[in-house]
Amino acid sequence: MEELELVIEDTKERMTAPLQRLETELSKLRAGKASPVMLDSVKVDYYGTMTPLNQVANVNTPDARTLVVQPWEKKMIDPIEKAIMAANLGLTPINDGSLIRISIPVLTEERRKDICKQVRAEAENTKVVIRNIRRDANEMLKKLQKDGLAEDMAKDGETKIQKIIDAAIAKVDEKAAAKEADVMKI
Repeated sequence: MEELELVIEDTKERMTAPLQRLETELSKLRAGKASPVMLDSVKVDYYGTMTPLNQVANVNTPDARTLVVQPWEKKMIDPIEKAIMAANLGLTPINDGSLIRISIPVLTEERRKDICKQVRAEAENTKVVIRNIRRDANEMLKKLQKDGLAEDMAKDGETKIQKIIDAAIAKVDEKAAAKEADVMKI
């Protein structure tokens, strides 16, 4: 009985990681609004070490369509500009000598649809991870059943695990739908 509860609790705990990852990945997809998260993937050559941009500069959003990158060291401005260009984010940095401004272009209808496809792909990848967690949990239940767990308790465990999985998949669908609506909103 105790092992069954452990399997169910383990399944609940394992659900948080894919949902957090989905949220992180969706936040990186831009919906036409400026967000410092858009530059999280940018790495800057900081004295020979590839360092995340947010560790060598402040990234702010003065308005909905502009990002401002202010390096902590003035001589880092050129490497930061090069790193943003090299990151291939579709953004053009404008260097004014003391900081870098990035204007976020308005999304075209075609680009919005592409982003929606990426949202759906991320959601599907997350669902695959969730289904794999279900498979692992069900295998653990079968192993427990071989070790003496009653069949009706195993079925009850499978039902509880399925409810956890269904709730997680519903959250994935909800997050994906919200992001798609945000992307398609003009």
